[in-house]
Amino acid sequence: MPSIFSTGGYVVFFWSNEGNEPIHVHIAKGQPTANSTKVWLLEKGGCILADNKSKIPRHDLDVIMDMISAHYFVICDKWKKFYCVEDISFYC
Repeated sequence: MPSIFSTGGYVVFFWSNEGNEPIHVHIAKGQPTANSTKVWLLEKGGCILADNKSKIPRHDLDVIMDMISAHYFVICDKWKKFYCVEDISFYC
């Protein structure tokens, strides 16, 4: 599972077995866990919260989601390289 970036003790990452889903990232405190928070990337840029299973406080989550949006193109490139795809499917 590749890590994309970390901030404030949180790690943003992909699970290695989810390449058939639309592009998304997970967020967890410290290290990846099964109960991580999931964020969808949107086709026109930005992101939306899918779920907050890891119960990240709203302020922290807002900051991290802003960072995900700011790193949108980097995340898309990493997704393509990691899953060996040329095209990305999006949630919406």
